[in-house]
Amino acid sequence: MLDDLPIPLDRTAPEPLSVQVADALRAAATGGVLRVGERLPSSRTLAQRLGVSRAVVSTAYDQLHAEGWIAGRRGSGTYLRTAPAAAPPRTAPGGDTDPDAGLLDLGPGAPCADAVDPAAWRRAWRAAGDQPADARKDRAGEPAFRVAVAEHLLRHRGLAAGTASVVLATAGTSAGVGELASALLRPGDTVAIEDPGYQRAVGALRAAGIRVLPVPVDADGLRVDLIPAGVRAVYCTPAHQFPLGARMQAARRVELIEFARATGCFVIEDDYDGELRYDTAPLPLLAAMAPDVVVHLGTTSKIIATTLGVGWLVAGPEIADAVLAHRADTGTAPSPAGQRVLSEFARHGDLARHLRRLRRVVPPRRALVVDALARHGLPVVGDDAGSHVVVELPDVAAEQRAIAAARARGVLLDGLARHHLGAEYRFGVAIGYTAPSRAELAAAVPIAADCLAAARPDLPR
Repeated sequence: MLDDLPIPLDRTAPEPLSVQVADALRAAATGGVLRVGERLPSSRTLAQRLGVSRAVVSTAYDQLHAEGWIAGRRGSGTYLRTAPAAAPPRTAPGGDTDPDAGLLDLGPGAPCADAVDPAAWRRAWRAAGDQPADARKDRAGEPAFRVAVAEHLLRHRGLAAGTASVVLATAGTSAGVGELASALLRPGDTVAIEDPGYQRAVGALRAAGIRVLPVPVDADGLRVDLIPAGVRAVYCTPAHQFPLGARMQAARRVELIEFARATGCFVIEDDYDGELRYDTAPLPLLAAMAPDVVVHLGTTSKIIATTLGVGWLVAGPEIADAVLAHRADTGTAPSPAGQRVLSEFARHGDLARHLRRLRRVVPPRRALVVDALARHGLPVVGDDAGSHVVVELPDVAAEQRAIAAARARGVLLDGLARHHLGAEYRFGVAIGYTAPSRAELAAAVPIAADCLAAARPDLPR
């Protein structure tokens, strides 16, 4: 029974109160607040709540009963029998609300949720739910979460967090970028970022009033020699450049660190999928090489699931204190719920087992994609790592043709052109292979390969 139905009454309106009550009940049924089979409050109870006579509610009920919307059950009460037809949902101008609904999405950047062990997942959520409700949040993050992250980084990424640096919880890498911008920079400051690069980081910086300056990348990662003068920070994805997939080589990493120290800027290292490497061990993190000038960001959204909505930030004490001061000033802090689940997921060794499973499950998916592309003479760009590959195309027209042709056949592709900040100079598509099921991947990849090959007339037939 619903005793808190929203029934506004206007005693100055010309409509009788009984009509207003009946109209409000119809609206509640139409909007889904009151559902078929649910019990209505008794006429006496509803009259007392609304401050009207019982006759007003009885008259409204009589009208709805006569119209066939409600029915009484002897000794039980009055129930909604049927509901008025709802108005059709609003759609975006010129089309459906989601024009991509129903397409097989091969876009990059999504985790392999199929690899999560359901038993371990349920166990972590149950254990997290056994903890008492909080009255206040720890702005730095749940202590158990921070310990779990420090252990994870040491074992899987070679970063000894907690010695010369501090681990803070975040709501993910984009949220971390936004917090760094708000805590350390001022509107109008400039930040250099890879081009093509991660657009959500760009959005987070611009939302804080930061000017974003594009820097080209090559096969070794960000071109340090092309970073503009005067930048306050440099954002990069050195373990697996997004979206092109390059790994920043050791010499380039040293060059970037020396640049930061010489100019007084700091480096934001987004290690969004650094755990997903299948050919060789990853190079040392920038934060491990230079904790004095590097802020390390990581996330669960690429290696486990987007459900948790948590990540981490590792920085020197001064930067960590600035972020915490910003959180105190704005009253913000990451939600502890996902932190507790991750802590429990790690506590029994399930996080480590999950990463080992990922390294077994994902490479065959990548091989499926690479083999299908190779049969069409299409080479891929990027390291044997992460969750996507890139197929280059000669120009933006070819990219648009391939994307349109794939969409017409039910497959959604992500073009490189939209990842540029400055003048577009790399074209093609990034193909993700972790989020779809194996069956979806087997169905979508041949279509993508056909469409990409058709957009490359230069390939031998």
